[in-house]
Amino acid sequence: MAGAVVVSRPWRRAGRPRLLWLRLLARNPVGFLGFLGVIFFVVFSFVGPLVVPLDTSSDMTKIYAPPSWAHPLGTDYQGRDVWSQLVHGGREVIIVAFLAAALSTFVAVFFGALAAFVGGRVDGLITFLTDFVLTVPQFPLLVVLSAFIKLNNIWLLAVLLAALGWPTLLRAVRAQVLSLKERDYVEAARALGLGTRHIIFAEILPNMLSYIAIAFVLAMTHAVYAQAGLVFLGLVPLSGTNWGVMINLAWVRGAIFYRDSLLYILGPILAIALFQLALVSLTRSLEEVFNPRLRTGE
Repeated sequence: MAGAVVVSRPWRRAGRPRLLWLRLLARNPVGFLGFLGVIFFVVFSFVGPLVVPLDTSSDMTKIYAPPSWAHPLGTDYQGRDVWSQLVHGGREVIIVAFLAAALSTFVAVFFGALAAFVGGRVDGLITFLTDFVLTVPQFPLLVVLSAFIKLNNIWLLAVLLAALGWPTLLRAVRAQVLSLKERDYVEAARALGLGTRHIIFAEILPNMLSYIAIAFVLAMTHAVYAQAGLVFLGLVPLSGTNWGVMINLAWVRGAIFYRDSLLYILGPILAIALFQLALVSLTRSLEEVFNPRLRTGE
């Protein structure tokens, strides 16, 4: 049709197979191993507790017992099985990390894109608030807030972590949108009279999916370390089973002074480290999944 405006959307692709994303993940071996690692920890933490019951019975005759068939990772300071605690300890960590990352990423993307696209006083106000939050040291503030707020709810802890984790990503999103809003396909959308909401969410943000996805994963790693640090320092009530709680109790109960308690200490530490390694490795494949320009040779 003569005079029709063709809007170019480089992020769209016709006829995309359902499992193309899985094939794209597999193109990077390290990233694919990271993806498998994340899947393993999710299944381990959410399905594992259904198979492995939590050992809550104390046995003073088996305090810090060495690894055996009955106790693959030995026992703790009350003679309870460490393996069952490790299986049950990841669910809360992953939930808090996911919620905190999702909330902080949403705030950063929404208000960062809004500030860059609208500009003017809206941009000035959002930028000022972002710079103010950036000047506040996050972990010391969490320590202070923990003295006034009882962090005994995973939702509350996730919201608190998210409330301090959005400024850096917001500034990056704002800078990206300032560049993208000058592209031809955005100008074409404006010429068609499409609204601000459509331009931001249908034209601009989809071109930033790779950056947003990677930022989301890295936000999860930050949330894992933050909550583990708070629990280790005893600033979060030691209720339930949690990898951070295991590390705290191993430390305060003197497990370091017992020869056969090494796995009790290293178990949750290695679980956190390997989960973080899987998340970081996964980011190496996310760029190819969300960025069509990198898919050469298909």
